[in-house]
Amino acid sequence: MTIKAFLTLFLIGSTTIVGIGQNKIKWLTWAQALEKSKVEKRKIFVDIYTDWCGWCKKLDATTFSEDQIAKYLNENYYPVKFNAEMQEPITLRGREYVFVKSGRSGYHELAAQLLQGKLSYPSMVFLDENFGLIQSIPGYQDVNTFEMIITYFGSNSHKSVAWQKYMMDFNRNNYFNIYAGKK
Repeated sequence: MTIKAFLTLFLIGSTTIVGIGQNKIKWLTWAQALEKSKVEKRKIFVDIYTDWCGWCKKLDATTFSEDQIAKYLNENYYPVKFNAEMQEPITLRGREYVFVKSGRSGYHELAAQLLQGKLSYPSMVFLDENFGLIQSIPGYQDVNTFEMIITYFGSNSHKSVAWQKYMMDFNRNNYFNIYAGKK
């Protein structure tokens, strides 16, 4: 094999490999999600985390780093990454939420509101197109479980199908085609 042929094959192979896994979650701030929703209504997915949370870091490194997860979230939600201990105020639906000092640290009022007072990290919150609470889900979620969760709410199945039935009938090929890089 000539050097030119080798380099050609190498470059083609490299391009193919680089093309896989290109989707990253396009995390937004609350302000960005609010602005985007004025133009196009979508559900909001909120990852509530803290800087010290080990399971939050694992969620970022595993579930959130999966190509098909990022693609689905980016196409069907406005994903917001929200530090539950951030100190900047946030205005949502006409109310200002602020940081509350508690012990050595504290918490953000909006995190407490979204989690209905049950501050647990990581937690995921699903909001409707008008920023109304659909569901909050505490804890780390593996890829397979998270695929079911995001499609359950993303497809509006939560409005007509019980979660247990949805899990039993779930077929990931209806939502994800990881080999083709798209649904």
